[in-house]
Amino acid sequence: MDALEEHLLNLTRRRFFGKVGKAVGTSIGAGFGAAALASIIRAGEPLAGVSPGDTIAGLGSTRPALNLAPKAKRVIYMHMEGAPSQLDLYDYKPGLRHRFNQDLPDSIRQGQRLTGMTSGQTRFPVAPSLFKFSRHANNQDGVWLSELIPHTAAMAKEICFIHSMKTEAINHEPGITFFQTGNQQPGRPCFGSWCSYGLGSANANLPSFVVMITQGLGNMQALSARFWGSGFLPSEHQGCKIRAGENAVMYLKNPDGVSRDDRRTMLDLVTKLNDEEFDESLDPEVRARIAQAEMAYRMQMSVPELTDFSDEDQATLDMYGPDVTKPGSFAANCLLARRLAERGVRFIQLYMRGWDAHDNLPTQITAQTKAVDQPQAALLKDLKRRGLLDETLVLWAGEFGRTVYSQGTLTEANYGRDHHPRCFTVWLAGGGVKPGISYGKTDDFSYNIAENPVEVHDLHATLLHLLGVDHRKLTFREQGRDFRLTDVSGNILTPLLA
Repeated sequence: MDALEEHLLNLTRRRFFGKVGKAVGTSIGAGFGAAALASIIRAGEPLAGVSPGDTIAGLGSTRPALNLAPKAKRVIYMHMEGAPSQLDLYDYKPGLRHRFNQDLPDSIRQGQRLTGMTSGQTRFPVAPSLFKFSRHANNQDGVWLSELIPHTAAMAKEICFIHSMKTEAINHEPGITFFQTGNQQPGRPCFGSWCSYGLGSANANLPSFVVMITQGLGNMQALSARFWGSGFLPSEHQGCKIRAGENAVMYLKNPDGVSRDDRRTMLDLVTKLNDEEFDESLDPEVRARIAQAEMAYRMQMSVPELTDFSDEDQATLDMYGPDVTKPGSFAANCLLARRLAERGVRFIQLYMRGWDAHDNLPTQITAQTKAVDQPQAALLKDLKRRGLLDETLVLWAGEFGRTVYSQGTLTEANYGRDHHPRCFTVWLAGGGVKPGISYGKTDDFSYNIAENPVEVHDLHATLLHLLGVDHRKLTFREQGRDFRLTDVSGNILTPLLA
């Protein structure tokens, strides 16, 4: 039964009409084949004759049922790898100043699981933030934000702050894996791959899922390529990494002595061989290889234009800050994110490394926020003035938060913070999100959630909903089971919807 099912799933419309064309041997048959192929590769359009929710042969999935209308067309996801301290940026707790160096009450800690870094501590001294907070206008009563992020604070009316985020993981690798894939175990497709798979492409000349990395300024954890991997989804849905430097995408440039016409001739020959292989094996990865090779050929023209900032006016460059002309900086990557968004890329992911401040947090977080604050605020401002923010979902998040108690020695001028999965802050903007609000609350120690807890699956379900996708129906059958990003969980956070 499994072999038969696999066989049927791989009888694609492209293959069917191609066979019809060969069998009939007429221009009519060939026309059917061409029409079928055109419907498949036409950027951003559904397959002709296939309704939302129908099973599409060859994809091994059920296409997601669309809602009445998607609010967003794309996602820009800024992941702060290493876990920023919510206590020093977003979660204002003025009462902690009176508890400096006092032991965190057992009634608050509740025997919480600790990492190996603090499990041997005999004391858990409360460490209030050294940084000043001030109230900034939003669409509620105002939101308290740190002096470290003045540019982001100036955009508070556009931002939805979620103060009650929680996660299951307490260490970086499983934490990032869970936030990206909905599961702590490696091997599942990431959020960007699910979006690429479910929504398709809106630009034939660029990948639907692009990843950019900034090295950061503090303690950096390992960053695995599987965080933007497609898992068991077809491999054309994995993230395409754009690097700093002259060759933005590896292996895209033709070798010396090979012309573009030579490359075209070679691809045509390889595609013919791959088509023959697919006819014999019905292996969907053969089709993925064809798609990726053709995309790489088109990207030889589109990527240099994308990464060339010479058409940006000086006012725009100044808005992103002095690092915008430095390849690989967070500022440069934020501007690239906007350029990718206006070119129709579905999922754009920015990683900023260096937030893992177990000691000397005040110095490290000051440097990190200086690098990200102006560019991320400029990205929101730039999207808004170009009419793109309403159709672009922006997510800013780490994999978990930071403890209120100090790891190691606490002084009036210095402290560190350990990993804290029980509560932290993320924020959203644009794309159908209610702007200028704060959702959820933590206790007086920013240690436990006091109101409206938000699980990772809830966040994923809500973002997919805003993209017009029912998270319960975006599935892929693997090893006899229908998998999805939200597994068997996920509730849409309706109070966040505009």
